[in-house]
Amino acid sequence: MKLIPIFFSLFGIAAGLIIFFNPSQAIEIQRKFYEKINWRIEPISMPKEVSNTKIMGIFLCLLSLITLILIMLKY
Repeated sequence: MKLIPIFFSLFGIAAGLIIFFNPSQAIEIQRKFYEKINWRIEPISMPKEVSNTKIMGIFLCLLSLITLILIMLKY
């Protein structure tokens, strides 16, 4: 049963690293998703959006790493 939280933690770390190293691709995937549900989004400042996306990727990675450490300490 503890494999599921570990899997999600590792997935979060991987997703965070992908978002950090490919922020433009992550933004483009989000834009395409919103177009499919009939919304159009455009960042006001693309450099700021890329920077914020990188920060979000690091935050996701750190949060997932902390979760993984807590899971390992619990079991």
